[in-house]
Amino acid sequence: MSGTPASREIPAPSGDFDLASFLGEQGRRVGLALERALAALTPRVGPSLGPVLRHGLLTDGKRVRPILCIAAYAACGGEVEEGCYDLAASIEMIHAYSLMHDDLPCMDDAELRRGSPTPHHVFGARSTARAAATLIPGAALQAWRASLELGCPDEVAREIVRTLARAAGAGGMVGGQALDLESEGRTLSPDRLDRLHALKTGALLAAAPRIGGLAAGAGTRRIEALDRYGRALGLAFQIADDILDATSSADQLGKHPSDQALSKSTYVGLYGLDGARGRALRQVSLANRALADAGLDSRPMAAIAGYVVHRSR
Repeated sequence: MSGTPASREIPAPSGDFDLASFLGEQGRRVGLALERALAALTPRVGPSLGPVLRHGLLTDGKRVRPILCIAAYAACGGEVEEGCYDLAASIEMIHAYSLMHDDLPCMDDAELRRGSPTPHHVFGARSTARAAATLIPGAALQAWRASLELGCPDEVAREIVRTLARAAGAGGMVGGQALDLESEGRTLSPDRLDRLHALKTGALLAAAPRIGGLAAGAGTRRIEALDRYGRALGLAFQIADDILDATSSADQLGKHPSDQALSKSTYVGLYGLDGARGRALRQVSLANRALADAGLDSRPMAAIAGYVVHRSR
């Protein structure tokens, strides 16, 4: 852990910042950390769940959440090393568990995720539910070990684990998933739709940079700014998802079914395509303003905010 000024960034390619190369390299290193995390977890859960965990955890994805954790750690002065990627892996473990459960027949009954068959279509619903559930305590243990590996004091490591648990639980992602299920076939008000996605999508996206800041020893002002950045980005991410659902095919998105097919309220349904795009861009502005207000100068985080609303899947 480091307390040096927040001018240090993860090294970027020379010249203009190359986001594609940055995401590719950081995603590769997160993937290696996920392999290490999986190797540590599998002996604790038994060999029968190993293939299910591998399918759910290591299928190609954007890795936005763990990469945001790493970028925030660097922006707050942390020296990026292997332990930082191990910490970030704990966030992706929670994200993977949520997707595995969200796709189950009792939830969205999805056939396709990230361009591959969903785990329950390959291994069955029971094995998928059990494997995903093991990722919850597995992620907490991973976050604790990695925090200590980075040199965080015990009280900071505990706060990192609490942050992860709060984002994953009833006051965060799980609560949002419950609201999402209750809302199928109903038209939600703008405030209620915002609340649903602030929990379901925004909580973990806000936790990612917050955890990076905590691990780097950032002060309260910067931690709060990272939280605001993440929450704004979470809404922007969800609005962009709704736009993609409305304008892209299942093959283009790499997932099926869409929220429209499940009769869920969406930002496109409430505001139309142009209105939804405008709301997404405003959330990106709020995210970047939060960084600027706290003196956090991070090209990766600013670029990721733009990428979230301009991505193609």
